[in-house]
Amino acid sequence: MTSNYPRFMLAAPKSGSGKTIITCGILKLFSDLGISCRAYKCGPDYIDPLFHKFVQGIDGGNLDTWFQPESQLLSQFMEISQGASVSVVEGVMGYYDGMGGNTTTASSYEVARVLDCPVILILDCRGASLSLSAVAKGFLEYREDSRIKGVILNRISRSMVPRLTVEMEKLGLPVLGWVEECKEAVLESRHLGLVLPQEQSRLEKELETFALRIKESLDVERILKLAGSASSLTLPEKETGKKQEKKEKRKIKIGVALDEAFCFYYQENLRLLEKLGAKLVPFSPLKDENLPEGVCGIIFGGGYPELHGCELGENRSMRAAVKQAALEGMPILGECGGFLYLLESLENKEGQKFPMAGVLPGRSYPVNRLSRFGYIEMSVGKTDSEDKVFPYLLPGETIKGHEFHYWDSSCNGSCLWAAKPGQNRGWECVQSEKKAVAGFPHFYYPSNEKFAARWLADCREYGKEKGREGMERI
Repeated sequence: MTSNYPRFMLAAPKSGSGKTIITCGILKLFSDLGISCRAYKCGPDYIDPLFHKFVQGIDGGNLDTWFQPESQLLSQFMEISQGASVSVVEGVMGYYDGMGGNTTTASSYEVARVLDCPVILILDCRGASLSLSAVAKGFLEYREDSRIKGVILNRISRSMVPRLTVEMEKLGLPVLGWVEECKEAVLESRHLGLVLPQEQSRLEKELETFALRIKESLDVERILKLAGSASSLTLPEKETGKKQEKKEKRKIKIGVALDEAFCFYYQENLRLLEKLGAKLVPFSPLKDENLPEGVCGIIFGGGYPELHGCELGENRSMRAAVKQAALEGMPILGECGGFLYLLESLENKEGQKFPMAGVLPGRSYPVNRLSRFGYIEMSVGKTDSEDKVFPYLLPGETIKGHEFHYWDSSCNGSCLWAAKPGQNRGWECVQSEKKAVAGFPHFYYPSNEKFAARWLADCREYGKEKGREGMERI
């Protein structure tokens, strides 16, 4: 299967260069111009894709060469980008920054290589001028196949643009746009990264203003031409010939916690569950009094429950409903923030303590630093109790994931062993009680589809026992 997919990547020498706001501005500008887009984020970040969705109103996805084999990443990109006028890929960290700090594995550069994607380098010009030419030259030549085809000058004065443009063109790098320093080009941040888009009351208006600004200073025609110059993509034979999984005759309802406290989800996870027969039903542990009717399983994703401890604690009816569902044997998955909610109590950074669902033993508390940060590969841990086994992985199997949290727990669990790739270290993680399993890791389901399939099978069995199975024909 071969087809054309116009595309480009926005990368930078380092974090904090303006990738996300410029990506969002371009997405907004393209939307205003009637250009249909798909947006992606390199790496395991689950916040930046929320900004892409805020602008576009549709889900994009993550592209990560450690989470996914290259053929799977390519297949995912082609499936989601089919029919779009252009696909915009936002890089992660510095362009060549990969796993371990000394490789390009899982870097933006590696994603660009797999997608054969033209790259536009965003250069933060604040506090520098001619030195930026040296930076651009270094990035251009660090790898022969850098794929860097142009630059956008960020936080630059209008008077400096023509002078730096001449220097960049000496390197064969056209300046495809520039952005003056302005208040609209700043996104608020907090301990896990950017403040969520729905929390920034002025964001929609500021993005509209920002899009109008860059409309005057970006060469949209040349950017679209660059995107259109991307080579045709061919799906590998082993993917095109891959047999489709047999679908269940009926879908099964799965509740997905989705509100200001729980919103960190890999879209690839949710899509996989749907392909395997799930009907995803969103609900709010903050505002709803009860679980959605007829659900046969619940997922509590990551987020910021620590910022909403009071509201979560005061919603006694929801906490009671979740605990009762767990006691009845309903399958429940909790990841990071969802794990905090399933514990007995949560302490915020001011030292206030709030009751949580109490499905699992333990309390959570702030540690004011990143704990157990980064990529992990999980396997079945050692335990002396049959009640503590992890039911969705077999001995010898693994599933990949990521940890990123400033809170810790008095009881992190020992069902799984999380190994740091390329390093001789790891830690125990994930609790299991009845059919409730939760811990700090964010699982990436497509790295072991059997994990998701087994969990859904448990949900289906629970549904049959409770007379809920078979909600809707596929």
